[in-house]
Amino acid sequence: MAGHSKWKNIQGRKNAQDSKRAKIFQKLAKEIYVAAKNGPDPALNPALRLVMDKAKAANMPNDNIDRAIQKASGNQSGENYDEVSYEGYGPSGVAILVHALTDNKNRTSTNVRVAFNKNGGSLGETGSVSYLFNRKGYLVLFRENLDLSEDELMLLAIDAGAEDILTSDEAFEIFTEPTDFLSVKEQLENAGLTFEAAELTMIPTIYQKIPENKQAEFEKMISLLEDDDDVQDVYTNAFQD
Repeated sequence: MAGHSKWKNIQGRKNAQDSKRAKIFQKLAKEIYVAAKNGPDPALNPALRLVMDKAKAANMPNDNIDRAIQKASGNQSGENYDEVSYEGYGPSGVAILVHALTDNKNRTSTNVRVAFNKNGGSLGETGSVSYLFNRKGYLVLFRENLDLSEDELMLLAIDAGAEDILTSDEAFEIFTEPTDFLSVKEQLENAGLTFEAAELTMIPTIYQKIPENKQAEFEKMISLLEDDDDVQDVYTNAFQD
């Protein structure tokens, strides 16, 4: 597994995302609604359980979570969303994947295209960059919150079924196969561990460094994409030193 820390990239946008908490809750509510359409009981619906964990990690109020589930159960609004993905390139050829939930594909594709085209990027064909990413389970533990040594943590994670572990001075990043994610997460939680992040995500197989003179343009593109109401996730293979 590539040795660049995904956590550094997450931290780079964490403060900006904190200031957009209402929008984050709105997107999570949509994701919960879609997942709950396949059953309102998280014990029987792994997809719902995952997004509920994601919502709780973002400090989304329980009332908001319950409302989204009830809305899906009663189909009170009759809303239907399509899952769509876009692939393209940012400044300096950085690979970008965009996943969206939308009730208007024309609107979403137009907004995504504008974000790319106005910031030194271009949309590509299906498959143009997705081959550069693997879907993985991803868990982050802060060192300062652990009573375990590094060796003890690594043995515990491997015994739980983790595929790989990346260590840094600040955190442990644990990677799993998607099918093993919930099992590994639950086993580590049962061992008393608390995660700073826990999600299914897309991990680059290779990384691309952005020149300093392209950084602002790249950040503007990502910000525009993440601000779009229809966009749920944005993945890139850019890395920060």
